[in-house]
Amino acid sequence: MSQPIPVQITVLNAQDLKTLKSNLLSTLVRVEYNGAVLGESPKTHVLPDGTAEYDFSTSFECSPDGPNSLDILVQKPLLLTLLEVSGKDKKKPEKITPLAQAVVDLLPLLQGVRSLKVLAPLYAVPASPSRLYPEATAGLEVTVSSKELLLSATQFSSGNLMSITLEAAYSVPEAFTPDAQQNYMVCLQIPAADEKELLLLFKNGILKADGEKEPLPRPKNWPLGPILAPDALNIPESFIVGGPYEDEDGELNKSEDREFRIQAESTRRVVWDTEIRCFLDAAAVAVLQMRIAERRHWPVELCRMSIASGGKGKASKLDKRDEDKQIAFHGVAYVNMMHLLCPGVKQIRGAFRVFNYQDSEVFQKTKVQYSIFRDRRSQLSLGKERLGTSPGSKAAPNKAPKEEKDCNATQYSEAGTFLVMEIKLDKPLVPKRLREELVQRVKELIPPRPALPPQVEGAKKVVEDYHKRVTSVAVAILREYHELFGKQLLDRGVMDHETMEEQKRQLNYELNTSGKYFAFKEQLKYSVVRIVREKYLKTTAFETKEELQAFLSELYVYLVDHMHMALNKLLSGEDVSPAPPPHTTKKQLLLFAHEAEANRDLKLASLFHKQRIARDQRSIQAWLDYGAFCLLYEDATKALECFQQAVCLDPQCIQSLLLCGIVSVKLRNYEDAEIFFEDACCLEPSSIIAWTIAGLFYELQNNYIQAERSFREAKKLLRAQLEEERRMLEAAEGDGKKPSSPSRDPEKFPDGSADKPPEVVEGVTSKEEATAVQEAPEAPEPQPPPCTIFMKTVEFLKKFNAIRFVHKALAHELLSLQGGPTCAYYLAMAWTYRLREDFPRCEECLREAVRIDPLNPNVWAQKGHLCYLQRDFDQAKDCYERVISFVEDAEDLHFVYLRLGSIYLDEKEYGRAKHIFLLACDNSASCLTWLGVGIACYRLEEMLEAEDALSEANALNNTNAEVWGYLALICLQGGRQLEAEQCYKYTVKLGLRNDALLQEIRDAQHRFGFGDPSL
Repeated sequence: MSQPIPVQITVLNAQDLKTLKSNLLSTLVRVEYNGAVLGESPKTHVLPDGTAEYDFSTSFECSPDGPNSLDILVQKPLLLTLLEVSGKDKKKPEKITPLAQAVVDLLPLLQGVRSLKVLAPLYAVPASPSRLYPEATAGLEVTVSSKELLLSATQFSSGNLMSITLEAAYSVPEAFTPDAQQNYMVCLQIPAADEKELLLLFKNGILKADGEKEPLPRPKNWPLGPILAPDALNIPESFIVGGPYEDEDGELNKSEDREFRIQAESTRRVVWDTEIRCFLDAAAVAVLQMRIAERRHWPVELCRMSIASGGKGKASKLDKRDEDKQIAFHGVAYVNMMHLLCPGVKQIRGAFRVFNYQDSEVFQKTKVQYSIFRDRRSQLSLGKERLGTSPGSKAAPNKAPKEEKDCNATQYSEAGTFLVMEIKLDKPLVPKRLREELVQRVKELIPPRPALPPQVEGAKKVVEDYHKRVTSVAVAILREYHELFGKQLLDRGVMDHETMEEQKRQLNYELNTSGKYFAFKEQLKYSVVRIVREKYLKTTAFETKEELQAFLSELYVYLVDHMHMALNKLLSGEDVSPAPPPHTTKKQLLLFAHEAEANRDLKLASLFHKQRIARDQRSIQAWLDYGAFCLLYEDATKALECFQQAVCLDPQCIQSLLLCGIVSVKLRNYEDAEIFFEDACCLEPSSIIAWTIAGLFYELQNNYIQAERSFREAKKLLRAQLEEERRMLEAAEGDGKKPSSPSRDPEKFPDGSADKPPEVVEGVTSKEEATAVQEAPEAPEPQPPPCTIFMKTVEFLKKFNAIRFVHKALAHELLSLQGGPTCAYYLAMAWTYRLREDFPRCEECLREAVRIDPLNPNVWAQKGHLCYLQRDFDQAKDCYERVISFVEDAEDLHFVYLRLGSIYLDEKEYGRAKHIFLLACDNSASCLTWLGVGIACYRLEEMLEAEDALSEANALNNTNAEVWGYLALICLQGGRQLEAEQCYKYTVKLGLRNDALLQEIRDAQHRFGFGDPSL
């Protein structure tokens, strides 16, 4: 817009005026804009139905360099005043009394609208002498139009609309006193259109003394200053709603600041509740982004101004003298604007501390070299306000300004003054990637993998097809036989050999001469070819005749065998029994993998994970578990492949996306990691874990603003979740139900002398438990630790061995806890050190965990594992025995049983070992638990029970050499030579690594004289 554009205002009529005043007779309307009166309508009579027709038009010009620029048009509304005209007679002139006011927002004219028609509500003037009704619904119908668009669609879409709301200054200095001669002002500078600078001035702050807090929600006000109808200052449908301090973007938002904030909101404060808007064109948006990136902080100046009084000459002298005076209570707040450069962020709101204005400090933090109130006061529309001290003060000597500066310098800091303000954009400066874009990027990051060759399914299918072809040909040949010889058999079904051969010769002759033999052979040919390709994977020519002959012999045997199977099925009319289902489930295979991992047999653990995947290649959890194993023990690249396969199976799996991001960080593919984390948060915005892990990632990238926003979102979700749980708990208590608590009840075993659970091993008394209490006699009764976003995330990260992120989360947990580290914190730290085999640090953490919560079974289980790995079996046994004596089970009770049972076996306490291993079988049976039972029973010479237990172990895993070894011993003891030799063969073939057991088997073989086929 280069030329002035007229903006025409037409006041059409008024409605429901009788609700303002029942005896209202004549009115007129005054139209004002930006402090100037545009005109008044003629006097109009009010009709009996409360309406009045004005049809009055006026206008003003909108121009870049005039008083009514686009910036003013965005900021200020049109002001309409309804005036009552009364009392006209010969003796007295007409009396004009303000009755009500209305405002019209002109922002739509910048949003591509050339004409708008509104019914602006009228707000009564409190000082009006007429009787006003509180339920007044009067309004003015107004149209506003321009001859051409003030902004083109391209200009508006490329720009941005900024709204800045200044709520209040809290905890202001005691020197701020209610005085009509003082005006409290705040100013900041924003880049505007046409490479100009726009100064946004908030005037007329209201000083309020101690009392009640400001209500929430409360309306925002137009930046109009005092008007006749204060209610007309309220911006329609625009409110200050507040919110939790923890969700704010500024300062003083920590839990330790909460009490100070609450107290400050009900003490001395200056309130504005004003919103100022400004439009930024594309160039201004670019400048804003650049300045935020360069400066990070934005200066917001605060000061107290004196309102001048007296005649014109005196005022001019005072104004000139003010140029050399110090600004009163000149302060500055530093608003961190970096939040606006986070993707998708359109709004920041928070509290910002006010400091004394010092040029060097302002320049250091904001790179701004001037003060608006001091150096650019001529650009401010201050009216009668002066930047000096109170109007009664006289010019002071040269040292006076410095003394005044020193006097005011510490007042803001001593009082703890802070501003609460909000900056809001119509569009984010950095657009957030859409969900569709993120999905596409994830697909690009995960290379397409061809489907696995259907060898197993193809082979099975072609064999079934061969059976069908054989059956079809057999039925056809039988039909030919019946046509030649009939269905009746001679001599009661007995046929001599000569007759059979004759019939066979005749049948062959008939089939050959008729061509049916070749037809039947062609029917079988295709299925045989498919068997060669799918079953034997032979698709190329053989290199030698010997190789060809060997293959043909093998193929002939296979085809004849399956031909017999098909004919037997046809003649018997019975289906061949299917293959028996596997004895192990996918859950058991995972348990076996964890057992092998605990025993440091990583090759076997990997095998079990692969078997689990082969059982169901579409199992997402199987891929995730194998990926977690690879992440810890093998290589991150293979782990990433597993997690990516899980994403391929389900692109909406949050766990898979997060784990892909975690491994990408380990591989230093940070851009890929950000895509995965952003996709997870976009897909599941209510996921506490997703936001927390994203925050940890941004912190690794030194993007602290984005990290802070992610953590804040996670904490917000956690508060909502805890609040919902609290409401459900109260509802359950109200219904008379006893709410179930997931936390432990330590009062059940206060001194360890309560009744033992039935599973406790005899001889394991409460002595150890009592010892634990004596070790920490001053320890308070353990309370459930506060639930935090970081400990929730740690639980997830531990499942998938993301040790680096666990350490990051625990570091935040340590900083966020006011009462010191919790037992859960030390347990998690001990877990990480144990995985890294840093046993001294692990021991330190467990010592602290025992001190905090000596009745936690998980603490003693971890301590037992540490002692077991350090080969301190006596101490490990004490810890494990303490674990199984608790009412509450430890999380990894299975491994407690396994290791305690193995200790008992080493100490030749076979009765206890048998009992512990049976408990383990009852808890979660595996090959190792039944093996333990078998070994204990064998040492107790309970051979039948030992063989049964070892048979169960063999059924669960027939590749365990130790199981075969003990079965060989049992067979030797029972004199079963063939079985003993077979078991020994498998023992040697599977590579038994227990030298003592192998020597025991050989001694038994020599003693009994059999069992070794090589002898």
